[in-house]
Amino acid sequence: MNIAGLLISFGLLLVAMSIHEFSHGWVAYKLGDTTAKYQGRLTINPLAHIDPVGTILLPLFLFIVTRGQFVFGAAKPVPINYWALKNPKRDMIWIGLAGPLSNILSAIVCSQILKFIPHLSILSVLLTNFIFINVILGVFNLIPIPPLDGSRIVMGILPAEIAKGYAGLERFGFIIIMIFIALGLFNIVVWPIVNSIIVMLGL
Repeated sequence: MNIAGLLISFGLLLVAMSIHEFSHGWVAYKLGDTTAKYQGRLTINPLAHIDPVGTILLPLFLFIVTRGQFVFGAAKPVPINYWALKNPKRDMIWIGLAGPLSNILSAIVCSQILKFIPHLSILSVLLTNFIFINVILGVFNLIPIPPLDGSRIVMGILPAEIAKGYAGLERFGFIIIMIFIALGLFNIVVWPIVNSIIVMLGL
């Protein structure tokens, strides 16, 4: 991947992450928490969701480490007031699911649009890349490593005391994720699921 390719992928990633974070905030808002709304996070404007580490440094790090073969990142997490939710424990599961599901839904919609666009046109290439990015983002975030969305879902299922201890891993989350990727577990765990979804979408 050259610099131009990196910038295009980065732009598509920003859009996908913005959809992801907006969905978290929107579901939280519908379930009684207005925090994201009043902090200006109920938007798909990427500027509202940029995080210096996850959005800038992480993609750059992966670009260098993988020699341009892979770019991934994370947006600034949407703030959630646990106690403002109507049913906090249950609602956190839905909020956690909202981001990944929004990315998978985006991929499904784009795959249908792709059927009406000339093959190998600039738009078809961009849409195909956008589909891949959304599927990767959705699947990756379902991994139960705090602070990824999968951990929110697990916390909503676990008994309160166990969930509290599990949540304590979040302080080491970034390091754990980097180790996960460095050990090649991304290829073992995430890629097979991503490939299966891509096949089902007809790509």
